[in-house]
Amino acid sequence: MKKRIVAMLLTGAVICTMTAAGCSRKTSQPDTNQVEDASDGEQENKGQENKGAENGSQEAGDPETTEQAKSDQELADEVAALIDAIYVQTRTDETEAQCADAKKAWDALTDAQKALVAGENADPDYFGRDTGDASKDDPRNQDEIGENEILVVSFGTSFNDSRVQDIKGIEDAIQAAYPEWSVRRAFTSQIIINHVQARDGEVIDNMEQALERAVANGVKHLVVQPTHLMHGSEYDDLAEAVASYSDKFETVKVAEPLLGEVGTDATVINADKEQVARALTDEAVKDAGYDSLEAAREAGTAFVFLGHGTSHTAKVSYSQMQTQMGNLGYENVYIGTVEGEPEETSCEAVIEAVKEAGYKKVILRPLMVVAGDHANNDMAGEDADSWVSMFTASGSFEGVEAQIVGLGSMESIQKIYIDHVAAIMNP
Repeated sequence: MKKRIVAMLLTGAVICTMTAAGCSRKTSQPDTNQVEDASDGEQENKGQENKGAENGSQEAGDPETTEQAKSDQELADEVAALIDAIYVQTRTDETEAQCADAKKAWDALTDAQKALVAGENADPDYFGRDTGDASKDDPRNQDEIGENEILVVSFGTSFNDSRVQDIKGIEDAIQAAYPEWSVRRAFTSQIIINHVQARDGEVIDNMEQALERAVANGVKHLVVQPTHLMHGSEYDDLAEAVASYSDKFETVKVAEPLLGEVGTDATVINADKEQVARALTDEAVKDAGYDSLEAAREAGTAFVFLGHGTSHTAKVSYSQMQTQMGNLGYENVYIGTVEGEPEETSCEAVIEAVKEAGYKKVILRPLMVVAGDHANNDMAGEDADSWVSMFTASGSFEGVEAQIVGLGSMESIQKIYIDHVAAIMNP
């Protein structure tokens, strides 16, 4: 009996020796499953550890590797904190240095570390997203202004291509219409100013800086043209800032925003709203490849023009735009807003209205001066809560498309701003 046991043991030893490679592969299988079940950051770290193990370095899970992963996250967290520090609406004496420090720290990270950046407002896209060539823009912050200045004031955008096409497009058109005046720029969003400065090194004036520049340059006659859509909170803040400098110039005049006066209720519309409605619809129909809006309607296509939305009393402007579309006979045109204010402009409400009307194809386009973050993400983004995604998920439409074009890039819209400047210069 003992001889049989010894023989069996010897045989088992030989078999294990012959199949050692196969046994080794089987014991590595659980590690593969762990990598597949891990979060994105963990997958990245585990991938680096496995690669290191293949090169003869520390095995995954060793103290040195774990400590390295922790230091990567700490470096990413430091950059996130620097980004959050400049993601503010107030500019201070430290802002310029903070912008430079944030970019320098970002540039020092590896690609893997950049992917770990996450803060209250910080993410890898803050510095990493490609939004176009900033060198094509003109911040219009030059001195030597002269006695006559037109200050074009925008909320702003960190999307470089959109800033060039939409905001610079308006500024260039106004400058061409008034060559004897100096056109300068101001943004009302310090958050955006800081973003552009930190990422691209482009310095844009805020309202106070632009007004101080005008005073320092001896400007006597100042015309302020907002590119804002309506008389909302941004316009109110702008008007207040300009009023505080009114005694610094011989004349100061503030022109109308794109949609003109607000009006008292949804039925009160004006010539500006009609012009915008016609211009926007004509461009959308042409870009969609239809000969007319009627042809699009017969083909079962509806157009949804998406604004930002606001809790300000000026939100009635969106309802007025819907009234204007109806007055023009634009049955297959709907007005929506990202914020869902007014209520009838929410995504759910617009989806229901378009579905009840029987349209099977939907084309989304911004009712925004700039096709920036809201147009690219809230309207046309890949996330489940974008308008394109929600229209598609409703299952009610055969096709959903987006036209990412800002109002500011359209010559017909630029002409309205030029007319507003003329109206304030020659009342």
